[in-house]
Amino acid sequence: MEPGSVENLSIVYRSRDFLVVNKHWDVRIDSKAWRETLTLQKQLRHRFPELADPDTCYGFRFCHQLDFSTSGALCVALNKAAAGSAYRCFKERRVTKAYLALLRGHIQESRVTISHAIGRNGTEGRAHTMCIEGTQGCENPKPSLTELVVLEHGLYAGDPVSKVLLKPLTGRTHQLRVHCSALGHPVVGDLTYGEPSGQEDRPFRMMLHAFYLRIPTDAECVEVCTPDPFLPSLDACWSPHTLLQPLDQLVQALRATPDPDPEDRGPRTGSPSTLLPGPGRPPPPPTKPPETEAQRGPCLQWLSEWTLEPDS
Repeated sequence: MEPGSVENLSIVYRSRDFLVVNKHWDVRIDSKAWRETLTLQKQLRHRFPELADPDTCYGFRFCHQLDFSTSGALCVALNKAAAGSAYRCFKERRVTKAYLALLRGHIQESRVTISHAIGRNGTEGRAHTMCIEGTQGCENPKPSLTELVVLEHGLYAGDPVSKVLLKPLTGRTHQLRVHCSALGHPVVGDLTYGEPSGQEDRPFRMMLHAFYLRIPTDAECVEVCTPDPFLPSLDACWSPHTLLQPLDQLVQALRATPDPDPEDRGPRTGSPSTLLPGPGRPPPPPTKPPETEAQRGPCLQWLSEWTLEPDS
């Protein structure tokens, strides 16, 4: 995948109601800053000027977000009704997402469940970053859960690296990056949560990619699997030497897993064998109390602005 430009937007899914793009790394979704030379918003306006909606803040209804440095699948709703149906899927935790990443070091376990609660880092000089519960300055940590499956061991520019599939079961800001860092295996090229020695200045990008996305709306199931960008043929610095889990088997398991029940509103729990890639469904979570007016306010704000917090 070549660096992003206004002309080379990649579309991986299109219907009457939705687009799914394969977002480039180091591209913001939207921005009002005049100095921002390239955004996904500008790519969409260039490719689909007829689809821009003047009634929205940025012209397009982004159903979720990806970090600036993260590439991969991102869904765009093409009308208000479609955006509302996608929002309900996110709210009811019926969306399935999986990411590919290259992580520092060789992870010895084949599967790992990471359950550190995540909160905002209130330490001076660490504004806009997140941290795990117990870290000095950690504010308002919330339960967070990530499933990790090791795909390959190898070397990146001569350093040991693991290629993994990550499945976030909650949607905290920077969740995958924070969880991998807390595990002692940060994402290659992550300048915020990566190696402190300056090692992460060398890779040309952060090696985190939104690989699989399924949004089961009532009208249609939006399901995409983007191309794997972490292949030796695409990056000569990446040299895998040990295959632990074929990716295609995990993709088949993801596609075959039933969508979560809309009534299951709490954070999903379960073991790696039931969540990724096992055929069974996780046990039902505790029931959340009814939504209050105070909680409903932010939801209505989201419906008006059509944005969600980044989850990677």
